[in-house]
Amino acid sequence: MRAKQMPSSILTRSKSPVILLFAVTILALSFFFFFLFSPSSTTTTTTAAVTVPYRHPSVRPETSFVASLEHFLAHKAPKIPASSDDTVGSVIDHDVRRLDERKFVKEMEWLRGDPYYPMSMPVRVYVYEMPSKFTYDLLWFFRNTYRETSNLTSNGSPVHRLIEQHSIDYWLWADLIAPESERLLKNVVRVVKQEEADLFYVPFFTTISFFLLEKQQCKALYREALKWVTDQPAWKRSEGRDHIFPIHHPWSFKSVRRYVKNAIWLLPDMDSTGNWYKPGQVSLEKDLILPYVPNVDLCDAKCLLESESKRTALLFFRGRLKRNAGGKIRAKIGAELTGAKDVVIEEGTAGEGGKAAAQKGMRRSIFCLNPAGDTPSSARLFDAIVSGCIPVIISDELELPFEGILDYRKMAVFISSTDAVQPGWILRYLTSISSTQIREMRRNLAEYSRHFVYSNPAQPLGPEDLVWRMMAGKLVNIKLHTRRSQRVVKESRSVCTCDCRRSNSTHSNPIN
Repeated sequence: MRAKQMPSSILTRSKSPVILLFAVTILALSFFFFFLFSPSSTTTTTTAAVTVPYRHPSVRPETSFVASLEHFLAHKAPKIPASSDDTVGSVIDHDVRRLDERKFVKEMEWLRGDPYYPMSMPVRVYVYEMPSKFTYDLLWFFRNTYRETSNLTSNGSPVHRLIEQHSIDYWLWADLIAPESERLLKNVVRVVKQEEADLFYVPFFTTISFFLLEKQQCKALYREALKWVTDQPAWKRSEGRDHIFPIHHPWSFKSVRRYVKNAIWLLPDMDSTGNWYKPGQVSLEKDLILPYVPNVDLCDAKCLLESESKRTALLFFRGRLKRNAGGKIRAKIGAELTGAKDVVIEEGTAGEGGKAAAQKGMRRSIFCLNPAGDTPSSARLFDAIVSGCIPVIISDELELPFEGILDYRKMAVFISSTDAVQPGWILRYLTSISSTQIREMRRNLAEYSRHFVYSNPAQPLGPEDLVWRMMAGKLVNIKLHTRRSQRVVKESRSVCTCDCRRSNSTHSNPIN
């Protein structure tokens, strides 16, 4: 029997709701995937809101210096030394003038075309192609020797651990020279023409060379690096004012620092005591303070939640109690707090065993003591931050990284040295802080920790990102001081040239 055929009108009416539902579903899915994968929706656009920054969908950020370096050398380092670099022969005034003229043309172009110039982003950085003895050779040297744990400083600290703490030169350079398709930071871009650059980055590994080379060999390499950089036309044009030098360990590059005092130094602190830097060498106006690379692993959201009930100690400190300069206060505080209830004071160094002990202690404590060391700062502060342990900062002269952006009062406790040495003062103050305040500071620590974790690829809101935000704020002053130096030098030379010519003319024509 033949099946009854539905009238076409009925068939059409019966299908229309299904078709409509199907179309709406497809449209909804289209919007969902559009917003899911659209760059504008996945990138953090506000600094006030607590948001998760964009992560590269296929690359997991590596935060271990050793692991990142292994991958970098295996996959990114040239297999043979580069056949060409930025080494120059004899630089004459004509080379400097030509660069200055090209720079002038480019800056006029920016001035007319960019309403935000010179405050515009991204920051344009020229990265020098230095000979490999200043860059890749030193990285390979570290890689091939870091397992030699017997290599210690005079006070017993493992040399390679100190290099890791100060490895900011590696993290910044690795990001700057990465292919643009692999980079996540949008506030800095590498340029290939010097006239297009706002700043010039000098990729010399001053800390590795200081710790791993023999003393005279290190000094000789420092002199070679100094000559190489100061021979560059761009250096001569600005006298180094727009050049960035990573000098993050207070001992590194010490023998030749006075010749690069105009440059922008990347430092661990200002050390206003004068023990490490000569008067006039460093200032907040021209230089930038960067955080140490933490010694301990990041305590992420899951870790923070699990460690909440385990934080039974009120206050924790592990490190060397006997220090120099402003760090002498450590011994006094240690003597005052040792044996107190719910306080853990341990003597120790930053070796592998020390790292594990410090990480365990910080994750079991509410507050972490951070007194001054040989310098006003120490890596311990950043270990505490990434461990979710509220820092108790006792260092009157301390300048903090990115303080123009970050408000440390919301996640740390500051105590003056005068109060800290008063019997019982520290513990009375800490126990007076309410549980509500503690929870709030912990929440802020969880949010702030991302600003102190170096990684490859560098992440938005990470320390590499904040470096260039801070640098952008310095550009106007850099250009101002460069112009002034050029004006004075040019006029002085003009006067000298005229005087010399007049003098020569007089001597050659004594009758006149």
